[in-house]
Amino acid sequence: MNMTFLQELFNSITQRDALLRRRQGEVAAPDHAQLIRACHALLESDGEASSIALASRALAMYRQLGEAEKQRFFEGLEAQFAAEPTRIDEAYAAYREARDNPSLHALFDACEPRRQELFRRLNLASNGTYELVRMREDLLGLMRERSRPDAKELGAIDADFAHLFGSWFNRGFLVLKRIDWNTPASILEKIIRYEAVHEIQDWDDLRRRLDARDRRCFAFFHPAIGDEPLIFVEVALCKGLPNRIQPILAGEESGVEEPEEADSAAFFGISNCQTGLRGISFGNFLIKQVVQELKQELPQLRHFVTLSPVPGFMTWLAGCREDESLPTELRHALAGLDTPGWHRDAKLAERLEAVIKPLAARYLVDEKNARGLPLNPVARFHLGNGAELHRINWLGDTSDKGLKQAAGLMVNYLYVLDNIERNHENYIANATVARSSEVRDLARKARKLAKGETAK
Repeated sequence: MNMTFLQELFNSITQRDALLRRRQGEVAAPDHAQLIRACHALLESDGEASSIALASRALAMYRQLGEAEKQRFFEGLEAQFAAEPTRIDEAYAAYREARDNPSLHALFDACEPRRQELFRRLNLASNGTYELVRMREDLLGLMRERSRPDAKELGAIDADFAHLFGSWFNRGFLVLKRIDWNTPASILEKIIRYEAVHEIQDWDDLRRRLDARDRRCFAFFHPAIGDEPLIFVEVALCKGLPNRIQPILAGEESGVEEPEEADSAAFFGISNCQTGLRGISFGNFLIKQVVQELKQELPQLRHFVTLSPVPGFMTWLAGCREDESLPTELRHALAGLDTPGWHRDAKLAERLEAVIKPLAARYLVDEKNARGLPLNPVARFHLGNGAELHRINWLGDTSDKGLKQAAGLMVNYLYVLDNIERNHENYIANATVARSSEVRDLARKARKLAKGETAK
C-alpha cells in the first residue's frame, strides 16, 4: 500500500474535520474538561482513521488552553488516566499463582498508566510527536514552581513522557546532518534561537560560525518532527588545543588556512534545542558520531577536545569565601574578584590565578553531588561520555557571562579515542574523574591551600 497516499488521506480527513468544527464553533473556547472528555473518546476509539481525527482534535484543543486550564488538564491526567489498582492487584494475584509469561505480561499491562496509551494515540496526529514534546515542556514549566503542592503528582506524568520519549527518540531514529550556510533559512533561524552556550548575535555572526573553512556544525534531527533540531554542536578546526573562546567567536585567524592543516577539532558549543526532551540523552551520541564524521573527512586530526564553560563555579567559590574553616589569607585573596575590571589588571589577575585555578581543579575533581557524581553538570556530561579533564584555562572567556559564572575559566575535556570506553566504565562504576597530570597537580595545590600551606 502507498503509505504516503494513506497519510495524505488521513490528513485530509483531519483537516476537513477541523474546518467543520470551526464552522460550527464547537471548539471556539475549549476548557480542560472538554479536553479530558476528548481524551477518553480517543482511548475508546477503535478505527485508525477516527483515532487520527480524534487525536488531532484533542491536540488542537490543548493548544488553545491557557496556563491555568493546562494545569487542570494535567491534574485530570494524573487522576483519571493512572493505572487501576484493582487491575494491578488481580493481575499480581494471577501471576503469583501461575508464575508464567502470559500472567507476567498481563501484570505489566495492568501496571502501565492509561496515560501512556493516551500519549501513543495522540502521537497518531500529524505533527503529534512535536506537539507532545511541547506538552511536556509546559508540564516541566509547571513543575519548576517549587511551591506547587502537586509537584510530585505531576512528576508521575513526566515519568510517563520520559519513558515513551526514551523509545521514540532512540539513537536508531536520529539523523545527523551537517549545518552550513546553504542549510535552509528556516533551520538556520532555529540555530540562532536555540544556541544556549555562546549567543549568536545576528546573521553575520552565524555566517562566521558556519561559512569559514575551519568551522563545522552538526545537528541531530528526528523524522517525526521535521526541521526542528534536537541538539547541535559547533566545531572549530585548529592547530593545538584552544584555550580562549573570544578569538573563535570573533572568527580571528586560527592558523589554519585549509582544513587539512588542522590537527585538532574543538567542540566549543553544544546546545540542546527541545526543553520537552530534557533528560533524553543525545549529546554523547552526537559527539561520538561527529568524531567519526570528522575523522572520515580529515583523517589527519589527532585531538578531539572541548572548550567548555564552568557554570556554577562562581557560586561555589562564593561559598569558599564565606567558609571560615579555610585560611583567612586564602579568603582575602579571593576578595580581589570584587575589584571592577580585575581581569584587565595583569598583576591582580596573576595573583587570583594562583588561587582560583587550583580551587577550580578541586571543584571539578573532588566536589560531588548527592549521588556522588561531580557537582558541575558540564563535567558530568563529558566525563560520563569518557572524556578526560585535561586543562583549566585561565581567562578563557572574558565575556560578562563568562566572568560572572566562572571567573573567566574554561575547560578542555579531551576525547582520546582509545581511552573513551575505559574512562566511561570507571566513571560509571566508581565516579572516577579521568584527569591529566596538570589537573592532578592543581588539585594537590588546592588541598595545600585549604590547609594554609604554601602551594608549590
